[in-house]
Formats: sequence, C-alpha cells, structure tokens
Amino acid sequence: MRTDTICVLQENRLSKHLPIARIAIMRSLPGLGDLLCAVPAMRAIRFAFPQAKITLIGLLWARSFVERFSHYLDDFLEFPGYPGIPEIAPPIHKIPQFFANVQQQRFDLALQMHGSGIVSNSFTVLLGARVNAGFYQPGQYCPDPNYFLPYPTDRPEVWRHLHLMEYLGIPLQGDNLEFPLWQEDFLALQQIEATQALKKGHYVCIHPGASVPEKCWSKELFAAIADAIAARGFQVVLTGTAPEASLTQSIAEMMQTKPIDLAGQTSLGAMADLLSQAALLVCNDTGVSHLAAALQVKSVVIFSNSDPNRWAPLNRDRHRVVIASPLSSTFHSPHPTLDTVMAHIDELLPKEVLNATR
Repeated sequence: MRTDTICVLQENRLSKHLPIARIAIMRSLPGLGDLLCAVPAMRAIRFAFPQAKITLIGLLWARSFVERFSHYLDDFLEFPGYPGIPEIAPPIHKIPQFFANVQQQRFDLALQMHGSGIVSNSFTVLLGARVNAGFYQPGQYCPDPNYFLPYPTDRPEVWRHLHLMEYLGIPLQGDNLEFPLWQEDFLALQQIEATQALKKGHYVCIHPGASVPEKCWSKELFAAIADAIAARGFQVVLTGTAPEASLTQSIAEMMQTKPIDLAGQTSLGAMADLLSQAALLVCNDTGVSHLAAALQVKSVVIFSNSDPNRWAPLNRDRHRVVIASPLSSTFHSPHPTLDTVMAHIDELLPKEVLNATR
C-alpha cells in the first residue's frame, strides 16, 4: 500500500479505501464567496491527502481560482451543465462525453460540496469515483448513507463543509478564510492612476453592489455613509464590477465630497490588493465581504435580503453585521440602520488619520 497518500486519522470513514490519490470536488457555483467559504474544507483535504491530485469541478471563472489556490487544488474541470442545476443551461448532447472523459480519470473520491444534493448527487455519482461523499436532503436521493450526511441548514456556510470533513474523519485545519496575493496584483493596482495617491490605512472602500439587486442597500444611505466617513478624514473609494459602474457613479453624484470611483477598473487580484490596504470595507452581503474576511480587513456588512446566520463573516469583532431595517429603501433622518452602521464604523476606524480626502 502506498503511504504518501494515507491520512492517519482516528475513526476515519475513508481509511478502508486508501490509498486515495485522485479527488474531485464538485462545487459549481457562481460567486466568489461560494468558493472562498469552501477554502477551509479544501485546506483540510489537502493536509489529509498531501500527495493526492485534487480537481475542482466548477464554472469557467473558477479556473483562475484554482490557479490562485494551487497549494490546495491541482486541476480544474469546467462544469458542463446538468439538468436541474440552474447555473448554466445544460447542453444535453455534450454531457455524455463529459462523463465518459471524467470516468477515465478514475477518481478515488468525489466530494459533493455543491449544496443539499437534491440534483448534484446524481451528477457526482456519474463521475465514476470509487467513493462518493457529501450531503443529501432527507427524503431525497442519498448515494451512500455511510458517506453522505443530512445537509446542515443551521450552520454558517464555512462550517457546513467543515462538518462534512468532521463526518468523514478528516482533521480540520482551522475555519479561517484566505486569499493569496501575488506581485502581479500589486502591479495591476499600480497601473490605475487614481490609486497613486492612496495611502495604506487612510482610505475606506465602499462596495454598494451585490450579485442581485435585492441584496443591495439604499444608494442614498451609502452616499450618506460615504460623506460621514470622508468627514472623519478618510478618502472614500467606491468599488464594484463593470455592470455596477452606473451605481457607483450615481452615489458619487449624491455625495458632498469627492470619492475615487474604481468600479469596473480592478481585476479580482487588484481589488484584493486595494482592499488589503484599506482601513475598512462597507458593503452588502456579497463576494467582497468574504474577500475582506480572507484578508483580515475590518468590515461592516449590511444584510438586506439574505441570511446572516449562513453568510456573515465568522469573526464578529473584526467584521460587523447590520440587518437593514424595513425603511432602508429610502433616506430618513434619524435612521436606525444608518445610525447602527455609523456606530460600527466609528468603533472600527482608527481615531486619528491624516486628512486624506480630496
């Protein structure tokens, strides 16, 4: 028996299947936060199977994620689509060939970390691995009760996957998120002229967008928050994706002070480098919130239409969670949510800073 892929574990459900040399992780979700929240589980898998080849099956954008997390992941397979999984329309004629090709890789272990498994369990089994493990929804298809556990709906997203690791007997390596920064991220940020005058710790990033409009707090309130931060001597930097540029422009026009608007100008790596040097992030519940958690940057995260018990950062000292009030769609003063956000901001921001506002 090979010893380089054996994980020495007590009560390890996988011990009878050693050696495990090839592992597939099925997590084909669209958000950055979806993958960052799975990193602690990926880290545990890598430490348990240091010599295994670990492949992520994900959406096309996740190829760059695998490259950045090459210390945990070795290979990438693009998810082809599958009936019942809504992320992409399934090209039915291509799916049989995908499974035929994957089955030739002879995975030893396939981990379904896509969700409750109502649909994704059948996809995972068709990968043809020797052992399948993951979650199932009680009353729905469970490929193997020895390796699948009921989907834990009462835990934070990070701990849903760590619970699976515990169930399988894989030792945990902490629950902290991480995001490696590269030299090219720094160079990409330096190429943006508007960032040249920024000083580390003297600016605050405000990210007013989200993956869906329902998760966005009022732009009027974001503008009010931005002006209050500027009045405290910090440069305000508005961030977002290219489709969110009109939103940040609208907020900039509402402000009494002049922000730096970088929406649509930063790659993910440049955004991470920008954020790593910020004094604070104020945002909705969206991927950048998890990026701040991974970089250990202080944040105030506003939840308008999502579950903070599932998606809020785990460290509630460094990261503050605010539940938007029903009145948060319009500006009212005094406003309970606005006051709460500002109270957290004042607690997290340094008390003294050179005036960096332009």
